[in-house]
Amino acid sequence: MELMLFPRAIFVKQIFSINYIQTIDMRFTLRQIGVFVAVARHESVSRAAEELSLSQSATSTALGELERQYDTQLFDRFGKALRLNELGQALLPQAVELIERAAAIESSLEGHAGYGKLQIGATLTIGNYLATLIIADFLTRHPESSLHLKVHNTATIVDQVARHELDLGLVEGSCRHPEVIVEPWVADELVVFCAPAHPLAKQASATLAELADEAWIVREPGSGTRETLDQALRHQHSPLKVRLELEHTEAIKRAVEFGLGIGCISRLALREAFRRGSLVAIQTPELDLQRHFHFLWHRRKFQTAGMREFISLCRAMTAGVERSDQIEWSFIP
Repeated sequence: MELMLFPRAIFVKQIFSINYIQTIDMRFTLRQIGVFVAVARHESVSRAAEELSLSQSATSTALGELERQYDTQLFDRFGKALRLNELGQALLPQAVELIERAAAIESSLEGHAGYGKLQIGATLTIGNYLATLIIADFLTRHPESSLHLKVHNTATIVDQVARHELDLGLVEGSCRHPEVIVEPWVADELVVFCAPAHPLAKQASATLAELADEAWIVREPGSGTRETLDQALRHQHSPLKVRLELEHTEAIKRAVEFGLGIGCISRLALREAFRRGSLVAIQTPELDLQRHFHFLWHRRKFQTAGMREFISLCRAMTAGVERSDQIEWSFIP
């Protein structure tokens, strides 16, 4: 054991020696790295300049200097569009981590509390019914922090996490991106539903054959809800009679209430409507509509203390429940 520790002790001493520190002067600047990250995210110098509040010429110069200093290229140029090449793709996660660590160091040196700024992405059900409540709790506990929430469907959130545009994603659908880590959060269940005056409301349950005869109001392709429904119906020979595809859960509920067809969304989104009696659940024993909510983050991303705290609050909200619609009413109005 002592033989293993001895080289490490020498290494640590070397790191803190003046001579060693003098040898690690970097030719790049944090500004150049920040410009590289912004251009990589937007694939555009002009949009990166707008994000960084720099002129387009200053942004282009900073990126050009970085590449010239190391006699390399980080992007393939296609007119005004830029695409990360192989070296740029390998460098991007390290560059993002460097910027985030530098920001954390600056915050500590300036005596700021909190966790800085978090970029969170959530799919529609989570964003509308859970994420905003967790964000309110997070900001109440950490008022010096800031948080930006983007609500999109699963496919968009996965893409934004993979492109380092989001620190953390909360999704309802599946993710198979090789660069994204997926961690389960809480179980969820979809339910088929209709208006109280609909004929299926009286019989309370329906067979696949009966469901195939109905007009449907459903989420758009790319959403986790649509993916779960399509997977449950994969052995159904006749396609659904889709009357409307809508991107918003509340719009689907209203359309079903107006008698335009039947729908299928999360029980979490229907709790209040079922309680009021404005919508009625239809039991579908032939369909498996179970799924999970998941956390997503980039495989090579530095997981900040703020990310860990946000995930911890998410898990605290769902502690002791088997399914999302069983969360205590104190969390959901």
